[in-house]
Amino acid sequence: MGLLDQLAGQVLGGGSSSAENPMMEIVKSLIQNSEGGLPGLLSRLQSGGLGGEVASWLGQGENQPVGADALSQAIGPDTLAQVASQFGMSQPEAASGLAGSLPQLIDMLSPNGQVDDNSEMLQQGLSMLGGLFGKR
Repeated sequence: MGLLDQLAGQVLGGGSSSAENPMMEIVKSLIQNSEGGLPGLLSRLQSGGLGGEVASWLGQGENQPVGADALSQAIGPDTLAQVASQFGMSQPEAASGLAGSLPQLIDMLSPNGQVDDNSEMLQQGLSMLGGLFGKR
């Protein structure tokens, strides 16, 4: 079991599931479709008014929660609705699911407080975490 598997198990408190998870697919899609990948998505969230929340996810302390409405506004309601519809979810469902999972995901993918969109860890992390988030 790799370090990322262990972190995911600790944070999420459970095992993995091989079932496809639409929330992880939405996260992947948002990252892939954001200019600059994951750092670009984080920058978009920060400039959308979630600077304190994003800083807590990257930092060493407790992850600040984020509300679904605030997350939707920061990502952009149209963008979120478009991505959600690709996976058969409504925009509010996707926003709620992201609000519950994105802080933990970013925290796990930034053990040193920084993310590198080109890092092998990011690609492996997204793949390994795909089955760890329960369906919402």
